[in-house]
Amino acid sequence: MRGAGRFVLVAMALALGHAAPAAADGPGAGTPAVVTLGDSAISGEAGRWAGNTNGDPERADALGPTAYWDTPSGEAIARCHRSKAAQAYIGGGVLGYNLACSGATTATHGTAAGEDFKPGIDFYADAQGRQGQARALEGLAATRNVKAVVVTIGANNYGFADIVMRCVTNWLTSPTWWKNYCSDDSDMTSRFEPARIATETTNVRNALLNVATAMTNAGYSPTQYMILAQTYWSPIPRGAQIRYPESGLSRQSVGGCGVWNRDADWANDTVATTLNSTTRNAAETSGLPNVKVLDLQSALTGRRLCESSVGLLEEKGVASWTSAGAVDTTEWVAQIRTTSTIFGPYQLQEASHASYWGQLAMRNCLRQAYNGGAVRGGTCVRAANGLTSLGEPQMALQEP
Repeated sequence: MRGAGRFVLVAMALALGHAAPAAADGPGAGTPAVVTLGDSAISGEAGRWAGNTNGDPERADALGPTAYWDTPSGEAIARCHRSKAAQAYIGGGVLGYNLACSGATTATHGTAAGEDFKPGIDFYADAQGRQGQARALEGLAATRNVKAVVVTIGANNYGFADIVMRCVTNWLTSPTWWKNYCSDDSDMTSRFEPARIATETTNVRNALLNVATAMTNAGYSPTQYMILAQTYWSPIPRGAQIRYPESGLSRQSVGGCGVWNRDADWANDTVATTLNSTTRNAAETSGLPNVKVLDLQSALTGRRLCESSVGLLEEKGVASWTSAGAVDTTEWVAQIRTTSTIFGPYQLQEASHASYWGQLAMRNCLRQAYNGGAVRGGTCVRAANGLTSLGEPQMALQEP
């Protein structure tokens, strides 16, 4: 591994409380490890916040201003937002490494001066020591005993952030008697036509193949590790389950979920479904003997943004995220804060992402999928209220 890359990975390990493995560690030898790759859905975006509030942010601030630091002094790659709550850190004697990056697509972008660098799941490398996630995985895996590589990618290929902002903008700028839906805008619907879906499925499949190539280059055989192709969770409920009315401003000004009911239905029935069928089809057609699907589409159901079963901290009379029962009555997805409603310490890129409790729920899912090293796929759902002995929501992994 190049010196700069090794420094970043070792620094990341130390920052998260993991000692660097001994030199003898490598394929099939030493402490087992899990590596996560992909975009904001797996990097830990919004992991700073436990529940939502329109009051004092400290009430929901679970991790503080260093939430996204993956080195002792800051982020290894600016704005990747690899939070300390991310699912990679399953513990139990298993090392966790998070190479994912918020905003990533299957291919590296943002390489020009002044742009935010976003490593894709490819073998990009430049003179500045920046690497694509597959290249970084190759170097990491050569000196670790990687048992599972978890991949969530594809949403940004479809332009997920643009879709969210279009739907919110259309809600904010049209009245109830003349609703302007995002779900019938041609530049939105064109993203989910068969030709586009076929293209993005190929891109995600190639990303999975890049993972396999990286592991082969690092000295692994397919029997020594598993690839988990992980699907996306639904961040908002269908329109009928949103607790704020379509009329008035409270849906956005209070709840931070300003979308029309029909668009919320479309987000679940078309957007989330397409993203996840892309993942499944990419895995199925990859030809890889060691890939399984970890389905999280329903993992946050009942705890989603503006869902009728939960509320803001103040709506539920919860003093802070540490209050008893807070995990069961508050949201696991960060509010959509627009440029007119956002204020520090919140960040726009946190919007509509699984927050602290959601991240820990996904960690619980991954630990069950890791299964003591006998890695398996399945569908992860909420199992019960309350927290486990590890302080995580109680989840269940069902057979595929």
